[in-house]
Amino acid sequence: MKSVKVEALKGGEYLAAPVSTAQGEMLFYEGTCVHPMQIERLKENGIEEVSIFDEDLIKQEPKEIIKEKLQADCQKKVKKILDGYVCKDNESLQEIEKTAEAIIEDIFRNDEIAEKVFDIKERSANLYDHAITVSGLSVICAIKMNIDKTYVHSIGVGALLHDLGLKYISVDYKDKDPNSFTPENLFEFKKHTVYGFSSVEKEKWMSSTAKKIILFHHERMNGTGYPLKQTTIPPEVRIVSVCDAFDDMICGIGYKQVHVSDAIRYLNKYKDIYFDGRVVDIFLQFVAAYPVGTLVMTTTGDKAVVIEQNEHFPDSPVIKLLKDEKIVNLAERRDIAIEKEIE
Repeated sequence: MKSVKVEALKGGEYLAAPVSTAQGEMLFYEGTCVHPMQIERLKENGIEEVSIFDEDLIKQEPKEIIKEKLQADCQKKVKKILDGYVCKDNESLQEIEKTAEAIIEDIFRNDEIAEKVFDIKERSANLYDHAITVSGLSVICAIKMNIDKTYVHSIGVGALLHDLGLKYISVDYKDKDPNSFTPENLFEFKKHTVYGFSSVEKEKWMSSTAKKIILFHHERMNGTGYPLKQTTIPPEVRIVSVCDAFDDMICGIGYKQVHVSDAIRYLNKYKDIYFDGRVVDIFLQFVAAYPVGTLVMTTTGDKAVVIEQNEHFPDSPVIKLLKDEKIVNLAERRDIAIEKEIE
């Protein structure tokens, strides 16, 4: 901790002590990240000096939907269960319920769930990591839509098992554009929804909602999806469809892998065409367009790195310009924005 003159603040520092006016009115609490707007307010209230944390003690970490340890534990369990599930009526599959419940309870315990913007990065994910991420995203979306917890449970289970059928096909679907598949391979790939459903159809412990998610998660509202080209899609399936499509694209599962911002543009482009517009809008309220650590180009031609998310502004993070290390809070600026991600 060190004391600095307010006039020396550059933006991006974190207050190590609360700041009050001479009249005792609280201005900022300890831990507040100081940006240009806050600096001006300090000056307006005659504050000449503040205490900040040493810079090397402050390290921005992405806000992840599922804690790292829980993610790793769940991935091991899901892998073990799915790898061992090779026939119908296998009681071991019911263990997936406990994994879903762990994810759901962890999310429900998060008091800041309504305010956070989460960093979901493009990555080379396996089927198990993808299943867990889609489950977590779907549960958050369902909570924000005020869906009854009983249905949230079914959504969590269905999302964990939505791609079970991929274990029954031999088509190479990783980082592939479906348009590049041969007609035979595309036909086989699309059957994974039916394979998955038929393998759980007689599981008495699983709800019909969870089973419908497995069968219908690739259906689209305009009837161009598969396997049945339905236009009447249950609400729970619509949620998982959006979360799955997003994570498919940034993981390269049945899609050519793209940046997070490109996946978000895709969802916006096909909102109310392929996907339920309300679900897309809610989903994009809590998923960061540019995760922490992303290198970007601004509309002013500057290269920058994303260092922090702004609650309620998922496409306007806090960035640090590479040329002079200046901190810019895009939520407070109208003269600068992110133009694109850069490698």
